[in-house]
Amino acid sequence: MKKLSEIYKELGIAFSFPIRIWNANGYQTYYEDSDGYWDRYEYGDNGNQTYYEDSTGVKKGTTQRAQLDALGDKIKDAGLDSADYNGNQTYFEDSEGTKRGTPKSAN
Repeated sequence: MKKLSEIYKELGIAFSFPIRIWNANGYQTYYEDSDGYWDRYEYGDNGNQTYYEDSTGVKKGTTQRAQLDALGDKIKDAGLDSADYNGNQTYFEDSEGTKRGTPKSAN
């Protein structure tokens, strides 16, 4: 994962250490210090931590992206093509030619 400080530098955004980011519920989702250490958290809808990783290589839990990818595979198996971040169907196609929504490939 690219450190946020590197992205800020590339974009010309001024910053100071430590870099901390919180989500709308007040949970810290990112931390980076001037020594290059960083950590990242993800939380479920209930506020429980679902994923953690840091610059030392520690990874715990399942990312929301991985959960969505797994959900997407289940949806495809059911004959659907796409789902949004919350798992809601955004596209449907069946063998009779019925199509609704916009396929992921068109985005």
